[in-house]
Amino acid sequence: MKKLIIAFCLALLPTSVFAAGGEVHLDHVDLDSTDTASLQSGAQVFTNYCMGCHSARFSRYGRVAEDLGIPADLYKENLVFDSGAKMGDLMTIAMPKDQSKQFFGAAPPDLTMVARVRGTDWLYTYLRTFYRDDSRPWGVNNKTFPNVGMPHVLLELQGLQECAPGPIAGHEKVDPLTGQLLAEDPCGSLKVTKEGSMTPDEYDQAMYDLVNFLAYTAEPMANDRKRIGVYVLLFITLFGIFAYLLNREYWKEIH
Repeated sequence: MKKLIIAFCLALLPTSVFAAGGEVHLDHVDLDSTDTASLQSGAQVFTNYCMGCHSARFSRYGRVAEDLGIPADLYKENLVFDSGAKMGDLMTIAMPKDQSKQFFGAAPPDLTMVARVRGTDWLYTYLRTFYRDDSRPWGVNNKTFPNVGMPHVLLELQGLQECAPGPIAGHEKVDPLTGQLLAEDPCGSLKVTKEGSMTPDEYDQAMYDLVNFLAYTAEPMANDRKRIGVYVLLFITLFGIFAYLLNREYWKEIH
């Protein structure tokens, strides 16, 4: 029983606390699951830049195409790179798990549920905080996930960022006399030193779209759930009114 209570309490904590270790500032992102254009853009980014290593094996090509309003033939022509795959197939990858583990030190995880596991704020921050680190095998590191084993596959879009001194998140205290920071992080901010094909604003929008898509794959029925929930609440309210009137009518002779 004690273990069950502990597990329940941990389940109530936000996933970003675990993901960020409580020490990394996470940028908040307000997603819109009804923004079809954003979801379509996110699907394009995911397919072109993520699916080389990461699968989404709990999603199917056809379901994604239908939900996102993309014609099946157009989706298959542009977003399905496995020539033998059918629209009803799961979104798996060709890279064998043992080889990927050998390449990266650990097999890249499936990303179908990553938005539920990590949290959307964590994902949005993580995708935007890669920076140059020559000590790492791939030449990059990540402020949100230190010593990450993943290369910066979106480098051509974002460009190369490098660390710059800045305030420690949560400790932006300034000396009232000198105006200098009392605590400074040598990697408190990130500055693009080698431009990519996108401007910073365009890249942020692309990552918003990608996270929006990953949130969709984690719960494809979210919009239907919310819509049905409204009808359920309206029904309960209406039923409650009639139940109250019936109860009053039934007991009026007694009281």
